[in-house]
Amino acid sequence: MLKPVRSLLRSSDPFESLFALQERINKVFNDLLPSTEFETTSRWIPAMDVYEKEGNIIIEVEAPGLKEDDLKIKIEDGMLTINGERKFEKEDKKENYYRIERSYGSFSRSFSLPDNIEKDKIEAKYENGLLKITMPKKPESQPKEIPVNFVKEVKK
Repeated sequence: MLKPVRSLLRSSDPFESLFALQERINKVFNDLLPSTEFETTSRWIPAMDVYEKEGNIIIEVEAPGLKEDDLKIKIEDGMLTINGERKFEKEDKKENYYRIERSYGSFSRSFSLPDNIEKDKIEAKYENGLLKITMPKKPESQPKEIPVNFVKEVKK
C-alpha cells in the first residue's frame, strides 16, 4: 500500500494527526462503499456568457438537447429567471453503459435586471443548442438645455 505524501514528510504541523485520521476514515468508506467509477454525480449547470452589444445586453446559454417544453423564461419582481431540464432518454435496447459523462437534470439561473432594460422588448431564441436572450437597453437620456426667459424690469 502506498502511503500519502503527507505521511512521508516530518513536520511539526499541529493538524498532521487530523489529516492522518481523515485519510484513514476516507479509506474505510472507499473500501466499504461500491465503486462509483461508472456513475455521474455532477449537477448540470450550463455554461453562459453575458455581454453588451449594439445597445443590447445579451445572455447566451449553452444548453444542447432541450425540447420546447423543457425551457421556461420569466420576469418577476425585477428578476429574469431561466429554468430548464435536460432529460436522460434511455432506450429500451438494454444498453449497458460503462460511463455517462453528459450531465442531465434541471437547472435554474436568475439575474437582476438593470433599470435601463426595456422589459417589454426582451426576446429569446433557441437554435442549435444555444439559448440567446436579447434585452434592449433604454436610450440614454440626453441632457436638455432649458432656456431662461429674462423678464425686463419696467422703469418708473
